[in-house]
Amino acid sequence: MRRRIPSLQALACFEAAARHESYTRAAQELALTQGAVSRQITALEDFVGVALFRRTRHGVTLTERGAEYAAQVAPRLQGLEQDTLEVMSSQNSGGSIHLAAVPTFATRWLIPRLSLLKAQHPDITVHIETRTRPFMFADTTFDAALYAGTPEQLSHWAGTRCLRLLTEDMVPVCSPGFLGSRTTLTPMEIAQLSLLQQSTRPDGWRQWFAAAGVAAPLALSGPRYELFSMTAAAAAQGLGLALVPRLLVEVELARGELAVACNQVPQGERAYYLVRPERTDDRPVMTRFLAWLMQAATPRL
Repeated sequence: MRRRIPSLQALACFEAAARHESYTRAAQELALTQGAVSRQITALEDFVGVALFRRTRHGVTLTERGAEYAAQVAPRLQGLEQDTLEVMSSQNSGGSIHLAAVPTFATRWLIPRLSLLKAQHPDITVHIETRTRPFMFADTTFDAALYAGTPEQLSHWAGTRCLRLLTEDMVPVCSPGFLGSRTTLTPMEIAQLSLLQQSTRPDGWRQWFAAAGVAAPLALSGPRYELFSMTAAAAAQGLGLALVPRLLVEVELARGELAVACNQVPQGERAYYLVRPERTDDRPVMTRFLAWLMQAATPRL
């Protein structure tokens, strides 16, 4: 049966023109002439029987139906491109894994360990993209996600199953010079110092002081950074104390660029999880990757 699908060239021209709202810029991106792009989009409009763009004195703008169609076409073209690249790169391969991951965990914990995965399973390819919030797996090509949260937060991620990997032990760190002649600080002393804040964890310091039983009127004060890697870098430069998961600053602690300012580590509920679609049967490549991941996350005595 013949499928009612327009040409890929027409869809590519439409997606580029919709993104730029310009035939000229779409033509430049696709290495075509402006006239070729215009003809492809006209053919597409004839095919679907709907006007996708309005012509204006300043160029073109999407119609309401055109905007809806563009929102549907763009992710499908991206998925088709990813599928094609995967086929091209997976000759004689054991398979690939598409992961979504919170960025600092991916760069600080997972990626440094992928050489170990390669040594054990050289035929497995891991693709990683960053995501900081829950999403619908059905709308993506991801096989799984590496996500930090509490059991309560994970329970609201509909249609998923979660596997706990690592506890998130939060520790206050600073540059060794920030400590001066002292080796550690008490929570009460820390409460009087410059605290580096993380915008995605605005209550982090307040919760840490509450667990330590210390009043800290300045717990919400201090410069804010978006990522743990930023607060850790600021702490290493002597700008203050950062509250970060220990597992994300292992390298800096080993090099002596950072020091744990207080060994009092209240146990929190947050942890790192592998999140997968609930009703998806794991492929053999996923089963092997999961076994390796659990081994990598197991503390060594």
